Amino acid sequence: MKAIQITKPYEIGIIEKEKPVAKEGEALLRVLYCGICGADVASFTGNQPFTTYPRIPGHEFSAQIVSVPENGKGFKAGDIITCNPYFNCGECYACKRGIVNACHDNQTMGVQRDGSFQEYITIPVERLIDGKGLNGKQLALIEPFSISAHALSRAEVKKGDNLLIMGAGPIGLFALLRAKSMGARVAIADLLESRLNLAKEYGADMIINSKTDDFSVKCKDFTDGQSFDVCVEACGAPETFLACIDEAAHGANIILIGNGKRETTFVHSIILKKELNIFGSRNAFTRDFETLIDLVASGSVDVTKMITDVYDFENAKAAFDLLVNNDGSINKLLIKFSDAG
Repeated sequence: MKAIQITKPYEIGIIEKEKPVAKEGEALLRVLYCGICGADVASFTGNQPFTTYPRIPGHEFSAQIVSVPENGKGFKAGDIITCNPYFNCGECYACKRGIVNACHDNQTMGVQRDGSFQEYITIPVERLIDGKGLNGKQLALIEPFSISAHALSRAEVKKGDNLLIMGAGPIGLFALLRAKSMGARVAIADLLESRLNLAKEYGADMIINSKTDDFSVKCKDFTDGQSFDVCVEACGAPETFLACIDEAAHGANIILIGNGKRETTFVHSIILKKELNIFGSRNAFTRDFETLIDLVASGSVDVTKMITDVYDFENAKAAFDLLVNNDGSINKLLIKFSDAG
């Protein structure tokens, strides 16, 4: 079979390898579509600290079951599914407390272990997630959607909450979709008009161009001067985190999704003064995937608007090159391995 492999930074190509054989308790899957995550791009450019080479990337994917052992979940050959791609150890303190998404020895497909950018993979049956009739493109978007949805679940977003999202990239836009489905009033800020236009299509109640608009004034107008109940940082930048602190109401929740490398300096007494709750968020639970599959299957959310383009797997390098030079006009690129689904 064929697979896409990053041999070293900026070198990616198609390799031939043996088709995997399912072990006890595993299903053999034919991969349908894979999304290219920011972590995959970071592996490609050499900026992902957890990646070793050579590495097959990919953890946002859909697949069709080729074979599966008898199981209590009703999975059978031919089913179109997705999977939980975060492998946890089961032994660390986090795992023993059920916080498996933040396992001390977490191994995400495509980063610490080979991922889904190959024609066939094997996966433990307990990691399979029922697609409930969604097609391959929709299911390949559930994992990134789950990152944002899990983050919002950390802060108990309620109907009528005023919610601010800093950053209208894919994770920020997915956070917008989830927040609107929960009944929040959402303002979203970004530097790029193209991303803000898509946010408006996705139902943002207010868009803010951080480059050209008076950010603070627009925030005050949106909340009638009361500030935000929930602020979501989806950029990983010090400036956007500080903006969340500034615009959060007293007693508000701040959720950090963006993963940045730069240090942030601030006087922490403002957190005490406002009695802010600050939540980190990592990966997602299987139940997050299942909730979103139900949401998309209901027809109330259309995730496919997020897809900018689909590339055949033979042209994967062109897709990676495009994302390295992304001017903000590209949201999600999918790699197609099979027409099924």
